[in-house]
Amino acid sequence: MRAIGLHPVVARPGYWFATAVGVTWGALLGGFRVSRRGGVIVCEGLPRWAFGRGGTTIGAAYLTRDNLRESVLEHEAVHRAQWKKYGLAFIPLYLAAGQDARHNRFEVEAGLEKGGYR
Repeated sequence: MRAIGLHPVVARPGYWFATAVGVTWGALLGGFRVSRRGGVIVCEGLPRWAFGRGGTTIGAAYLTRDNLRESVLEHEAVHRAQWKKYGLAFIPLYLAAGQDARHNRFEVEAGLEKGGYR
């Protein structure tokens, strides 16, 4: 079952859907300040309530107000790759990995320091 759920034919459409939702949300709330940087589609200028912590990646879309350091973009590009691999299954997998970033395997893989966790 796991092999089927993570097969690209199943996961990739979820990634595309998440990206479309993320870019739409980010563009509308950020005044259409959208660009490609560091391997992600950056939607900047959003109100702080519109994303988690300093920024959130949904599919390939990175939503933030102004957290655009190169190291952060590298961290978020790893999350984009995770979304691409797992599709919409990334949501429950990420939540099940826990809220403490130091023990969340997805945050550890993306690089805690690059993400500003240390």
